[in-house]
Amino acid sequence: MSPLAPRAGRHCHSPVNSLHATVYFSADFPRELARLGVEDRSAAYFAGRAAAMGAVGPGVVAATFYNFKHDLVARHLPAVWDTAAPEAVLAARLRAVDRTLRRLLGEEAIASKEMMEAARLALRATEGCTRHARPLYAAHADLPVPEQPHLAFWHAATLLREHRGDGHLTALLDLELDPLEALVSHTATGKGMSPHWVIATRGWERAEWDAAAGRLRERGLLDAEGELTEAGVSLRAELEDRTDRLDLAPYELLGEQGVARLTELAKGFTVAAALAGGFPADLVGKS
Repeated sequence: MSPLAPRAGRHCHSPVNSLHATVYFSADFPRELARLGVEDRSAAYFAGRAAAMGAVGPGVVAATFYNFKHDLVARHLPAVWDTAAPEAVLAARLRAVDRTLRRLLGEEAIASKEMMEAARLALRATEGCTRHARPLYAAHADLPVPEQPHLAFWHAATLLREHRGDGHLTALLDLELDPLEALVSHTATGKGMSPHWVIATRGWERAEWDAAAGRLRERGLLDAEGELTEAGVSLRAELEDRTDRLDLAPYELLGEQGVARLTELAKGFTVAAALAGGFPADLVGKS
């Protein structure tokens, strides 16, 4: 039995992951990629997140990212690597992280003891991560840790995010939720991306979204209004519980006090980033 309180790892991961995500919503990231010649925002995202795996093709990215339509990925990969090599993309991404965090959090927070502490705790947690069957985590785990604390914290947040994400895909497969069914059911919880954002960024059509919702209704997971049924709520809860179990080791290694402190620090930074406009206002919702 875990010594941690139930869902302590999940509660810690949430603000850590949110801070990690700010760079992908930032104008700094596509601007840095555009300087390399990658001007399409989708191409920039795929390259930025996949570069740690090398010059991979659309199949690898569709598999490891899970909820993007393969057709959209294939529109940009592997062609993007002819414009910008993975090593150049990784360097550009780190420059974007630096600018994004400095702009959202301010120089005082960047230079603070709290940032140093957050980096130390997050890096300690990553020592509990494992590479096997976790391709996105494993690729990022091979990258060097940046020296500056705010960049080290972001790097550690990336490792923790991809470690949990890789395990989450295992749980999705086991519960038989395909990429779009996973998105539709998550949105139905009220905590997932809005259909507008899914369709705008993931490459799916509205008809495909509606077809996925129909499949979930046939399984008794959605009702006629698109809300989760009791069975749907139960399945989503089981999905998160399985993900928690697969992602427990980093937080058990950090310990109860360490997890609580990292959660506190990450929440503070993430709230500050949100107040500074780090996330789109219409990102989350059912419409």
